[in-house]
Amino acid sequence: MAAARVFALLADPTRLHLVWLLTQGEADVNTLAQATGAAQPTVSQHLAKLRLAGLVEPRREGRRSIYELRDGHLRRLVLEGLSHADHQVSGMPWHD
Repeated sequence: MAAARVFALLADPTRLHLVWLLTQGEADVNTLAQATGAAQPTVSQHLAKLRLAGLVEPRREGRRSIYELRDGHLRRLVLEGLSHADHQVSGMPWHD
């Protein structure tokens, strides 16, 4: 059940993109909005869903909220999922 909830949250392309960006390091809402091309309020709403699910963690830095992934499992899940998709799209051979 918990795994299905995580996969359901990551099924949204914007949320998946946000989590992928956070695998590279922490970022604030404006930086994430620029990187995704989504509006800041939209990014904030997606981050709120991810935060409520415990997938991202915010911290305050003045008036800004800085988001990060603290779960190495989630980081590896997203990176492996995207690597799998890359193999499918590019035709690279499968490997262990």
